Amino acid sequence: MKVIVVKDYQEGARKAADIIEKIVREKPDCTLGLATGSSPVGMYRELARRCSEEGLDFSKVHSVNLDEYAGLEGTHEQSYRYFMNDNLFDHINIDKANTYVAKGTGDLKKNLKEFNDILNKTDIDIQVLGVGPDGHLGFNEPGETLYDGAHEETLDESTIEANKRFFASKEEVPTHALTMGMGNIMRARRLLMIISGNKQEAATKLLIEDRIDPKCPCTFMRLHREAYIIIEQKLADEIGYKG
Repeated sequence: MKVIVVKDYQEGARKAADIIEKIVREKPDCTLGLATGSSPVGMYRELARRCSEEGLDFSKVHSVNLDEYAGLEGTHEQSYRYFMNDNLFDHINIDKANTYVAKGTGDLKKNLKEFNDILNKTDIDIQVLGVGPDGHLGFNEPGETLYDGAHEETLDESTIEANKRFFASKEEVPTHALTMGMGNIMRARRLLMIISGNKQEAATKLLIEDRIDPKCPCTFMRLHREAYIIIEQKLADEIGYKG
């Protein structure tokens, strides 16, 4: 893993955008694995700025998203399709026909087959990741067993609690999601994790402890051949990371 310590969120967003830009410029028809949540928003804003002001071209780029809530239409303001349109796709010159976010409504078994079929024929050049407070990646929740392929996941109480701030009430937070499996994530050519916020426990297990733990899925990043971790100096200091 290559760990990049930055002074603040804004610098982290720029560093992450640098990594994505390099791939897009070197391989204009690359496939980006994308994530939602607060961690990558700054990076998406910076990529949109570079597209409009510096000619960063996404016209041939394809994308696949990590996950989607079960039960939310893509037009719902808290769906991940809506999030991606609002935070990135509407602000860059990407063809939305080349973007894929799993469908969260209708026949979920059929949707998962479509998701897995796409993942099985797609080489992801870089997978963007955030991390949950409990170390989950995508919606791969901690447990004794992790899944290889895309699947429906029952969300942990801690995940529902963390996400309730986006909804009018906790009761409105979906209890299930469709997500890439850990195998899908690990098969990406590169991984890019942005750690921001109160993620001391997950960051400690990833960067300080020397073990791979299915009860903290992010630790599997230690096994990847080319993984980048962007972490703010304040959080690195709090967990005692020295590099």
